[in-house]
Amino acid sequence: MAKKYDVVIVGGGVAGLFAAYELATYSSNKIKIAIVEQGSGNPFRRCPMFNSKRLVRDKECLLCKPCSILTGIGGAITFSSGTMNLRPDVGGDLNKIVGSWEEAEKIIGYVDNVLVKFGAPDNLYSLNVEQTAELERLAAKAGAKFIPTPQRHIGSENMPKVINNITEFLKQKGVDVYEFTEATDIIPGSSHIIKTNNGDLIGRYVILAPGRVGAEWFAEISKKRGVDTEPGPLDIGVRVEAPAYITEPITRIVRDPKIIMYTKSYDDKVRTFCTNPYGFVVEERYPDNSVGVNGESFITLRSKNINFALLVTLRLTDPFEDTIAYGKSISRLATKLGGGKPIIQRFGDLEAGRRSTWNRIDRSVVEPTLKSVTPGDIAMAYPYRVVINIVEALRKLDIIMPGIASTQTLLYAPEIKFYSIKAKVNRELETSITNIFAAGDGAGLSRGMNVAAATGVIAARTILKREGIDIEF
Repeated sequence: MAKKYDVVIVGGGVAGLFAAYELATYSSNKIKIAIVEQGSGNPFRRCPMFNSKRLVRDKECLLCKPCSILTGIGGAITFSSGTMNLRPDVGGDLNKIVGSWEEAEKIIGYVDNVLVKFGAPDNLYSLNVEQTAELERLAAKAGAKFIPTPQRHIGSENMPKVINNITEFLKQKGVDVYEFTEATDIIPGSSHIIKTNNGDLIGRYVILAPGRVGAEWFAEISKKRGVDTEPGPLDIGVRVEAPAYITEPITRIVRDPKIIMYTKSYDDKVRTFCTNPYGFVVEERYPDNSVGVNGESFITLRSKNINFALLVTLRLTDPFEDTIAYGKSISRLATKLGGGKPIIQRFGDLEAGRRSTWNRIDRSVVEPTLKSVTPGDIAMAYPYRVVINIVEALRKLDIIMPGIASTQTLLYAPEIKFYSIKAKVNRELETSITNIFAAGDGAGLSRGMNVAAATGVIAARTILKREGIDIEF
């Protein structure tokens, strides 16, 4: 028999957790809430703490306590560096969603305070006027734009703790958390039916917050059930790794510099993303068995390297607009070429049009922090346009960070961000179907932890208001 709830949240990542937090905190137990989560956004990974060659699942890891406290909740952000960008137009366009920069800043500040409440370190990084001007001038020399952004670094060892603290709070508030449970269908109605592999749930309200890994699922459900969407862009690129001292003049000022460039050959947007000074490159493995790469950085553990994503933004037009399918095809091809592992290549080899070998990589000054990789040629997996954009962008960055475009700099692929179908929503984040809301990266409404969490908050507060509980930020 189907279990009935007032609100069913599909997705236990940061958007879903913050939606649940709002509902549980302000409803005084008047609203019955359920979270359905299939498992973390990165269910299998290689532990960077010990460079383990063994793939571990969330609750099977016995090597380090931060990971072992996890069950299935948290999504991909759980295994990130936990960098919180305190600006509404970084990681999404929250100011456009709510229609006010001031209101968007209030929401981002509120989200940040909640994270600190649940254990995020109180270590805010911000720039003064002189530092901002210096970096803006330096970026301008390269024909790039620097985006000044206050940031909080939570740390890869602390993110699981924060997520666990939020989850325990929700359970104590009576929220039912269905872990390792996959939502297979949504049937709209006066009350909506959420079909799962562990039985059906019924919710008067539904919040769809499936996260990046769930972007393909969200696209399929939306098409099947009539949720209006629009094509979004695809971010595809590489994870760059180099000696940390190369970027220290910049990263001493700002930990995760946000730099935007437009390439000469194609006028495509390329941006830096998720910079990890003294961090580690890690493998991601997805439900379809394709692999990817990401970066982590810890408060207490350091490597000698820096890594960051260099992402090219592509848009597709008629007759083929499905950027998720396009990105998945590239990811699967790269996985095959890497023999089931990510591809690693020296920048000099990419420019020379040859594949890397372990001999060439071993001669480099950069020791890769991710060992379970296959030396190869990224150009065999990526479209020519993307490769040219990556080369040109890295050359531009070399003006800002001299030495980053060294022939020995390491590139890992694939790094693809799946948030490419965008739900059409109103300012309350309600979709075209009454009482079904969308939030987070998987619905195309954010591109990072800050805005993902904020969209969860907005959707929840809309529901609270409809239930007669009006909360002001």
